[in-house]
Amino acid sequence: MAKQLGMVIDAGLCIDCKGCMAACKVANEVPGDNWRNWIKSGDMDLRAQKRGRMVFQPGNCMQCDKPTCVSACPTGATYKSKSDGVVVIDRGLCIGCGQCIKACPYGARYRNDKLKVADKCDFCASRRAVGLEPACVSTCPTKARVFGDLNDPANPAGKLMAANKAKATQVVNAQSNTDPNLYYLGEAGLKSWPVKAQMPGAFEFWKNLADPAVKVVVGLSGLGVLAMLGKQLMLKNDAPPPEEHGEEGGHE
Repeated sequence: MAKQLGMVIDAGLCIDCKGCMAACKVANEVPGDNWRNWIKSGDMDLRAQKRGRMVFQPGNCMQCDKPTCVSACPTGATYKSKSDGVVVIDRGLCIGCGQCIKACPYGARYRNDKLKVADKCDFCASRRAVGLEPACVSTCPTKARVFGDLNDPANPAGKLMAANKAKATQVVNAQSNTDPNLYYLGEAGLKSWPVKAQMPGAFEFWKNLADPAVKVVVGLSGLGVLAMLGKQLMLKNDAPPPEEHGEEGGHE
């Protein structure tokens, strides 16, 4: 069976320390207010009123088997790797149109304003290249996240999957089931947050592409009108005073 990197997550072990989020942001130089991963929780007050146990749900890009982001990409910059199943962004091909961002039901993508391209979790490709685990996995103090080849029974993640295949849960939107490769053991927590994927129509794509150009043209036209108006006012101020005329229609 082909290699498929993924995560098996025990949400019951997560203590919401947000160490995984901080580690990811530093390891991948994620700019500004953007994040490559998250921890979701339900209504804490409601849980407290019902005396229920709070469940924190760690997550990130789900490296889906049926990724809508790949279908939405007009240039082929986003694709699913045949070697390990990770959904990858080729920054050299990405035009920053943002269609993949709207097509992701999980909000796992953002526009990297520094690089001018789409960005997301790639399971810390640079760390994996030197034999390290993703930063979020190695940082987690409770080992809520287990990473590896889901199809390899000798791998920790594959072993967990093999033992819990019938009970493991995917968090999806029923209208856009992308078959994620993030699985949750036990109570997964909040499940209602994924949205229906917004797939681009041909018109929508070209409209979004043309909008900035149209705004530039309209802006230049507006400046032209203002320049002409200013010129007219200056000419009016510089115009010679009207000639004085003799007394007309005088009375004898």
